[in-house]
Amino acid sequence: MLRHFDVINRYRNYILTKLMAHRLTSRDILALGFMTFALFVGAGNIIFPPMVGLQSGEFVWTAAIGFLVTGVGLPVLTIVALAKVGGGIEALSTPIGKSMGLLLAIVAYLAVGPLFATPRTATVSFKVGIAPLVGDTELSLLIYSIVYFLIVIGISLYPGKLLDSVGHILAPIKILALGVLGVAAVFWPAGGAIPATDAYRDMALTQGFINGYLTMDTLGAMVFGIVIVNAARSRGIDNSSLLTRYTMWAGIIAGILLTAIYLSLFKLGSSSGSIIPGAQDGADILHAYVQYTFGNFGSFFLAVLIFLACMVTAVGLTCACAEFFSRYLPISYRTLVLILAIFSAVVSNLGLSKLIAFSIPVLIMIYPPCIVIILMSFTLRLWNNPSRIIAPAMAISLFFGIFDAIKASDYLKHLLPEWATKLPLSEQGLAWLIPVLVTIVVCGIYDKIAGSQSKKVIHTEMLNKQ
Repeated sequence: MLRHFDVINRYRNYILTKLMAHRLTSRDILALGFMTFALFVGAGNIIFPPMVGLQSGEFVWTAAIGFLVTGVGLPVLTIVALAKVGGGIEALSTPIGKSMGLLLAIVAYLAVGPLFATPRTATVSFKVGIAPLVGDTELSLLIYSIVYFLIVIGISLYPGKLLDSVGHILAPIKILALGVLGVAAVFWPAGGAIPATDAYRDMALTQGFINGYLTMDTLGAMVFGIVIVNAARSRGIDNSSLLTRYTMWAGIIAGILLTAIYLSLFKLGSSSGSIIPGAQDGADILHAYVQYTFGNFGSFFLAVLIFLACMVTAVGLTCACAEFFSRYLPISYRTLVLILAIFSAVVSNLGLSKLIAFSIPVLIMIYPPCIVIILMSFTLRLWNNPSRIIAPAMAISLFFGIFDAIKASDYLKHLLPEWATKLPLSEQGLAWLIPVLVTIVVCGIYDKIAGSQSKKVIHTEMLNKQ
């Protein structure tokens, strides 16, 4: 008996040792959170909150709530959802089929890659750092974009040698620099607020909600989520529950840091209305504030930091996109780096304002299906066949999201039929929400009925065999 208990104790101690060996320390969890934050912080995170703060006026904190839902809440939920399935977009989109999942992944990678996010890193760094010195001209932007993406190509061709080391150095610099900017915005406001625009006066919450789309952090989370999961796995974490827990903590840490940065940037924009009331974008606001508060040295310091932050983001996005498409195309990684960088350079020459205007309808169209699949991924256990609910809900969200996208486009809104403008929540840019909820309810009821019937058939067949 004693020998039996001795064996049990030895086995228990062995199991405990193994479990302890595969648990992250508090320092590792914090580092994982910092890494997640560094992945998210790019051009959109810096330029959109100040613009929301300026335009929302007295409704700034109402708009901030809506912005934080899509700019922080959804990215964190995306990370957790990816951790639960233990993979990337393809694993998350399993309920809608392999082909549609691949299509969703392609759209996400293109949006955060050469179409919008990567070119935007160049235009933001140009607008903040270079344009005030040489002038905001098409020629200067062209020259800058060529030099910028040549550097991106040079680094992206050798990601294993340089990307990690650069990222480790710049991650704390980003946090420190943005922290300094945030503290300054809170304690040294440049001026006062201006009255809210009509859009924010009527619908501050939903305007903030939609502007949160523009950071593209949810799409970024779908792209970078696998990187975060693999980072935890590289430390020996293979238990699914632990993996989900640590990834959740990383997402929460990143979410807290993002929230702090966003709130300070909302404050910065709100208090800058009197010094730059006619700002075209957030880059104008940032430059005006830093110039007003810190003078020329502050502007130069901000320019260098934003250049480095945008550069690292551009390298990360280029590497991620090249790696993804190299798995499905007969093109080498290095060739794809060149193609993606050249295409991004061409798109960046549209200019920041035009690039944002072009991206808004596209993001409004693709975000609803992404929101649906992320939120529904937490309900998989509730259904007999999740595909019966998720696939129709995503189709409906895309269908009505197209109407919202057309409405948001200055070039296409005249094509919108009259009845589409009268849909519930259409004024708020959320025409897709009610139809999706109705679809989920109807398909959920059908799933329960079809599932129970199939179970009855199986049970009857088993009885007949007996």
